[in-house]
Amino acid sequence: MHDYLPNIQIKVNNYLFIKDPESSALGKRIIAGSIELLYQQGFEDFNFKKLAKHIHSTEASIYRYFENKHKILLYLTMWYWGWTESKLILSTTNINDPKELLKRAIRVITQDVQEDGNFEHINEIKLQKVIYDESAKAYLNKYVDDENKHGVFSFYKSVVKRVSDIMLAINPEYPFPNMLVTTIIEGAHLQRYFGEHLPGLTNCSSKRDHITQFSEHLVFSALNNKMI
Repeated sequence: MHDYLPNIQIKVNNYLFIKDPESSALGKRIIAGSIELLYQQGFEDFNFKKLAKHIHSTEASIYRYFENKHKILLYLTMWYWGWTESKLILSTTNINDPKELLKRAIRVITQDVQEDGNFEHINEIKLQKVIYDESAKAYLNKYVDDENKHGVFSFYKSVVKRVSDIMLAINPEYPFPNMLVTTIIEGAHLQRYFGEHLPGLTNCSSKRDHITQFSEHLVFSALNNKMI
């Protein structure tokens, strides 16, 4: 993607941080270190003490950027969806066939990613793994309503709307486009998690990844099925 979008910038909602981590070298180290530790240890074992040690800084310096580890996870999750939206726009530009548009969109939201050279401090492959394993914790909590009022989830909502609009171009009468998109997104995350940890709950594995194929089958079957 970096060959096509050399100047892309993803502006995460400033409600999530005290100081923009993109504004300094230390802030970028906090982001890079958070991804690495969340990837290695998971959200429960992640804390600012470990992060400070990992990036050779202090806990106090981290608190100047983020209030708590929940805000860091939510920041990373929303950054990921802003980045996903940029890929979705790129993948569907100048494509006129709605079915081809939808296939491309499904690939963007379900396939494993590659690193993007636009963001040297972000390992998108490890970040995606964090999203698969941890992102539900960013909004399945008591803070979600207040965060939603502050527009925190706008990137995720925008991705869902873009894909929903493509679905409605194929079948304007389909009544559940948002539900179908979020089912595909969250289902893809769960299926990858199951494939790694609970293989008896899925048909995908490290050797055979059927998630995009399954997602396409589910979406087009739903859109082609007349509602009773």
